[in-house]
Amino acid sequence: MSRFLEALGLVKRPKTIEPAQLAIEDKSISVTFRRHAKARRLVLRLSRDRSGVIVTLPPRVGRKEGLDFAKRSSQWIADRLATEPAKRPVEAGATILLRGEQFRIVATGSRRGAVTMQSGTIQISGDAAHLERRLVDWLKVEARHDLVKASEAYARAMDAKFHRVVVRDQKSRWGSCSSDGTLSYSWRLVLAPPFVLDYVAAHEVAHLKHMNHGRQFWRLVLTHCPNAARAKTWLKQHGAELHSYATGK
Repeated sequence: MSRFLEALGLVKRPKTIEPAQLAIEDKSISVTFRRHAKARRLVLRLSRDRSGVIVTLPPRVGRKEGLDFAKRSSQWIADRLATEPAKRPVEAGATILLRGEQFRIVATGSRRGAVTMQSGTIQISGDAAHLERRLVDWLKVEARHDLVKASEAYARAMDAKFHRVVVRDQKSRWGSCSSDGTLSYSWRLVLAPPFVLDYVAAHEVAHLKHMNHGRQFWRLVLTHCPNAARAKTWLKQHGAELHSYATGK
């Protein structure tokens, strides 16, 4: 309904609030602002990849007040960043998660060939200097395959329709659903156990029916995805680990 009203011009989409930069112990981090109609107070949390913070703004609270709140919380931010998981190298001999299991990265030494999986390893051909890029590109393709499949399955089950699926390296969300029916996901979900990716797909497809987190939304999610609570717990405990791998840049 909200998408229909937006199309008619009867409901305005919330304006995007310009992000900011904040210096924390000689390191510049991003500050992203989100307005939430039901928020009663300012809320601050680290982004998924721990490269910045997200400030939730209640109604009638402006960007300046939100940025001041982040500045006052500088020590809290520094303490949290100090516990950041060590970056995991993406190189020959290292290991990486894929669908919840550890695989060793192997450079085949051959000049050409596709990325393949063999006996607990991911085999990568080509120049060693391009190994990380080739692996991330392959993981994005694998992620898209899994996410399209899960999204289509939940769309059928929930009697919903989506416009397209976009897979990228989202910093603050595992998934999102736009008013035009575009489902956006983080490629890093393919690193997690399948029930986690499955839950995120169910969550975003449910937003095609309910663009909120009300009772009807959660009833729809839980009806079709009984592992939702388990998946949310897993992401809370291990989400930072997924972002400790390659950037793909």
